[in-house]
Amino acid sequence: MIDPKKGFTLKDLETTAEIMIPRDPLERVIGQDDAIKMAKMAATQRRNLLLVGPPGTGKSMIAQALALHLPPPTEEIRVVHNPQNPERPFVEVKNKREVEEEEREILSAQGTLMEPQDIPPHVAEKLGFRCPKCGTYSSPSELICPKCGTPKAAQTTMGPFGDIFGAIGAAFGIAALPSKVTTTAREGGKEKIIVYERDGEKVRVLDESMLEKRRAMEKKKPYKVIVPLKRNPFVMATGASETELLGDVRHDPYGGHPQLGTPPYKRVVPGAIHEAHQGVLFIDEITHLGALQRDILTAMQEKKYPIAGRNPQSAGASVRVDDVPCNFILVAACNIQDIPNILSPLRSRIIGEGYEVLVKTSMPDTEENRAKYAQFVAQEIAMDGRIPHATRDAVLAIIEEGKRRAKVIDGEKGLTLRLREMGGLIRAAGDLAVMNGDKYIERKHVMEALKIAKPIEEQIIERYGSYHAGVARDISTAQKNMVYNYWNQSDLSGYQ
Repeated sequence: MIDPKKGFTLKDLETTAEIMIPRDPLERVIGQDDAIKMAKMAATQRRNLLLVGPPGTGKSMIAQALALHLPPPTEEIRVVHNPQNPERPFVEVKNKREVEEEEREILSAQGTLMEPQDIPPHVAEKLGFRCPKCGTYSSPSELICPKCGTPKAAQTTMGPFGDIFGAIGAAFGIAALPSKVTTTAREGGKEKIIVYERDGEKVRVLDESMLEKRRAMEKKKPYKVIVPLKRNPFVMATGASETELLGDVRHDPYGGHPQLGTPPYKRVVPGAIHEAHQGVLFIDEITHLGALQRDILTAMQEKKYPIAGRNPQSAGASVRVDDVPCNFILVAACNIQDIPNILSPLRSRIIGEGYEVLVKTSMPDTEENRAKYAQFVAQEIAMDGRIPHATRDAVLAIIEEGKRRAKVIDGEKGLTLRLREMGGLIRAAGDLAVMNGDKYIERKHVMEALKIAKPIEEQIIERYGSYHAGVARDISTAQKNMVYNYWNQSDLSGYQ
């Protein structure tokens, strides 16, 4: 296998199957050395990052890779019931040690799972596992013994027709099967209480010490975990709505009514800014957030942001949780033309506590960079998982196309780094190889893919000579006379 870290040339390569895919996602980004350096510093020092450049140049991949270079989260965020004012739940932050201690407590209070055949027969009968007549074991969901047809619930109906009425009741789920049975047992000369609880198709057994722990846990204030300890440190908020970004409180038609409704703390939903706590909040096309950029700025400044009901017609409108932590690294991305639309204070915050990087659109055509292109081809094939590997000659054909695009699109000598479109070319060539039943992607597949994998604008220009001519040719006479079509505002002869 060829290790890209050790360096190689295309002469060392027969097919892309020989190339090892780097484990570190940052090492899979090619041609963006400056951006990768900044991303590593941002991860180490917890700095913000603004990536500027056209689509398909690796901005999203850099953001995801940055998150993997962060240490795992160490805090869990909970919303706790407030008995004095339920509509103002408390926020509680637990560290890793506290969370793990609670998990151990829960495990110690859960008891032991046992098979129904391993518990006393009379207990198994009361829980609905054992038939009291023939002793057959079956699921407690079967209220009638599948072997002898006897109802498994204890009969209370008296008279000569008691068996019949009992069977009818069992058939309709009327018969009573308790979910738990409490008994006593002598151990070391002392009598101890033991509880047997039905747990699906098994039985959970709890002794006195476990019951004490369970009672102690039940006395604690009820809570809901909104940001768990074990979570993905990368949160993508591209195109997020106000609710998705900032959180909300779910509606309940019965509000927080103690008997009918759902308590307010259970209806609290975190936003992306809270889920990204101690991680990375990635927002591509950040200018599309509009006025919500101000909320991002506030969250970055305060490192906490309240969660409140956002629909005035909702039962959650009066619920609010203050000071919910949201200490995240912001990685934002946009195109060059959108820079003026970034909120000035937000951009100042990014610059003051991070870096701005203009990603590259091409890289020099060197042997080293050609090897990186081969690595990129291998990565795209592995990521797709449905196409075969490529031969060296196919890689050379892809490199030639990358060189052509760098010149045509960006007017630069070298290899294009607009790699999303290049990935589409690789997949198209791979699909052709699969359809032809070929073992590898070959040059002929790449050349054929170049003919079919063209943007629609190029196809229109090839067929009609220009985009405008295609528009003029394609519209009907009726459409030409409609005043709401933009071409009615200009001279149609210009399209001929």
